[in-house]
Amino acid sequence: MLPDIYTRTLIDNRRLLLAWSVGTAAVGLLYAAFYPQVSEGGMAEAVQNYPEAMREALRMNDVDSAAGYLGSTVFGLLLPLLVMAFGVTFGARAVAGDEESGYLDLLLAHPVGRVRLAVQRFAALVTGAVVIAALVLLGMVALRPAADLESIGIAEFAAQCAHLALLGVTFGALGIGLGAALGKRGQALAIAVGIGVLTYVAGNLAGVIGADWLKYLSPFHYYIGGEPLRHGMQWADAGVLVVVSAVLAAAGFLRFNRRDLRS
Repeated sequence: MLPDIYTRTLIDNRRLLLAWSVGTAAVGLLYAAFYPQVSEGGMAEAVQNYPEAMREALRMNDVDSAAGYLGSTVFGLLLPLLVMAFGVTFGARAVAGDEESGYLDLLLAHPVGRVRLAVQRFAALVTGAVVIAALVLLGMVALRPAADLESIGIAEFAAQCAHLALLGVTFGALGIGLGAALGKRGQALAIAVGIGVLTYVAGNLAGVIGADWLKYLSPFHYYIGGEPLRHGMQWADAGVLVVVSAVLAAAGFLRFNRRDLRS
């Protein structure tokens, strides 16, 4: 009997998931630990010399506060790009990788449908994104007293990490949807990365170029635009990310279910 695809995916990718989780959390904690030096070093005065457009794009108007510093560097730049990279790489290979290697034919020879296979692969991706965000949260909570981050509540950290997981799921849905629709991992990865970069730029520079409406096309706006580190969980923004993820994955799986896999 064919082993549960979800469980098998997690087991087969356990080292990869561990590396992404530990690496992402380590990067976030490393930069978060610099906050006491930043706040004492008068970084805000130095930032005032930057062009206003740059300060706005990088959310650097309040870097002296813990929420401002983490929102502009750790959660505003480093972690979302890392989680995006995880989502598109894991997603692009989840179905298309099997097809290119010929392993997909072996899986589908068992009594399992294409959509069921893709959904369970996607569920494993979602689990990976949640584990990454959970490890970041645990690290931030542990570092919070030593790094003078206590002005940010645990609930706010949890909210920001929940948004981080949803961002990873969104780009994972894009990657797996493209991979399932195209059947080519390289093409799916290239397109997903290109969309990720464009949406990141749009989410950060929309106001700078006088096209504020562009930010609403970017998942990064719904990830951090409501400032969860200050205001807690942004349910409407989280809902948008959930809906977009579902639509992207469903569109790809529908095409996968109808596509001639021999082409």
